[in-house]
Amino acid sequence: MDIQKIKTLGQLQKSGYRPKSVKEEIRDNLIGCIRNKENPFTGILGYEDTVIPDTERALLSRHNILFLGLRGQAKTRMARQMVDLLDEYMPIIAGSEVNDDPLKPLSKFARDQIAEHAGDTPIQWVHRSERYGEKLATPDVSVADLIGDIDPIKAANMKLSFADEKVIHYGIIPRSNRGIFVINELPDLQARIQVALFNILQEGDIQIRGFKLRMPLDILFVFTANPEDYTNRGSIVTPLKDRIESQILTHYPKDIETALAITEQEADILPTQKERVIVSDLIKRLIEQVAFEARANEYVDKKSGVSARLTIAAYENAISGAERRAIIHNEEQTQVWISDLSGIIPSITGKIELVYEGEQEGPYQVAVNLVDKSIRTQFIQYFPNPDQVKKKRNTGKKPVEEKSAPSPYKAITHWFNTGNHLDILLDMKDAEKIAALYKVDGLYGFVKKYFPHANEKENALLMEFVLHGLATYSIISKKVVNGTIGFKDLMGSMMNLSSEDFNEEED
Repeated sequence: MDIQKIKTLGQLQKSGYRPKSVKEEIRDNLIGCIRNKENPFTGILGYEDTVIPDTERALLSRHNILFLGLRGQAKTRMARQMVDLLDEYMPIIAGSEVNDDPLKPLSKFARDQIAEHAGDTPIQWVHRSERYGEKLATPDVSVADLIGDIDPIKAANMKLSFADEKVIHYGIIPRSNRGIFVINELPDLQARIQVALFNILQEGDIQIRGFKLRMPLDILFVFTANPEDYTNRGSIVTPLKDRIESQILTHYPKDIETALAITEQEADILPTQKERVIVSDLIKRLIEQVAFEARANEYVDKKSGVSARLTIAAYENAISGAERRAIIHNEEQTQVWISDLSGIIPSITGKIELVYEGEQEGPYQVAVNLVDKSIRTQFIQYFPNPDQVKKKRNTGKKPVEEKSAPSPYKAITHWFNTGNHLDILLDMKDAEKIAALYKVDGLYGFVKKYFPHANEKENALLMEFVLHGLATYSIISKKVVNGTIGFKDLMGSMMNLSSEDFNEEED
């Protein structure tokens, strides 16, 4: 029988329907997923061996859950996906504000309906997507918001005494009865409001304005918190913490491969952008490396965290920067160059918090340094480590590494050492950029030696990567001024500072 054809309490009783608590419902459906080797948390990457098994154990134990982790660690997404473990439809007394089970009514409204209509009491079916409640904890959240209060307007309109249960306006928690309720950033909830949750979690009932009201709610509670808030800015009161049975620690991606998959999945790239802009694996890895560098950087507040949203936004900006350049030059197709990474700085500055407010480095310079460190870290995954092959400059003394093999970068550095320099405009046409890169003696041959099968554009991108990489290792100098990246001999650029440069420093 189609359950949605059941319209009355009598029909529901004859159907053989047996009510289950929400936690039992989730447990039974989760057991089915595990047996069928199905992942109930699709699209959650990097948690396969850590957070997901912990969550499954908690749900099998019918526990309320606290997800504890830094921002951007999919805590809320994990909670929202638990809705898929509910039965598709659930029967309630039609018109009930608190999703009354027809066979176990809680509210006076439901009891009155059954007393009046008996087997003809109307039934409605609620889809699982409507069985989810969520509240962001803020200092202004009140007990009335969460649990409920007396509604004087309702009392006046219905000409009822304040002692009548019908004058109660139920808060968001009772309205989430027989479902999942999430409180995000729990430590930000005032302590007195947290105290109001004690009875709900332990005894499953609510108290409103001294009413002798016992309403055993059936709810799976999921809380989220940031460890920084948890220990400093706010706290979870001890009795409430004691009532949350499972605390699960979340984390950032542990490797670049997982981070790449997350960004690829979450980035919102238009089909037209995908057709027009080629993004190499190198560029993707450089962008991901920025987040890894930020999480380890001395200037970035580790307690605040660096969200995966940083790399997602940076990836989108890198593609849009290349697309903008192609539109300017009316090019049908282009690729994201290393120089385009200068366009991801706005995606970084708003998503990192410095250790000290007003830090001299400043968020912009920190962001620039993070991009450079990303290039430096990834460079040795593609080419020899310059630190291991570079020799001291000839200062009249014998080089320390005199017996070592010649530097593979010798031809490139010699070109710069003889007074040559290379300027690359940020909005340069692809063909002009490629032609400029080929001017550097030894650069093409060096890249071809390590990547013999690269096509023309891949080869040019790697050539540009070599220059940026050598700059991060202080083999050559790099300076960005007015939309132009200039590469020069390191010592020459240090010795030939113009008077204008000195004047700028004095200013």
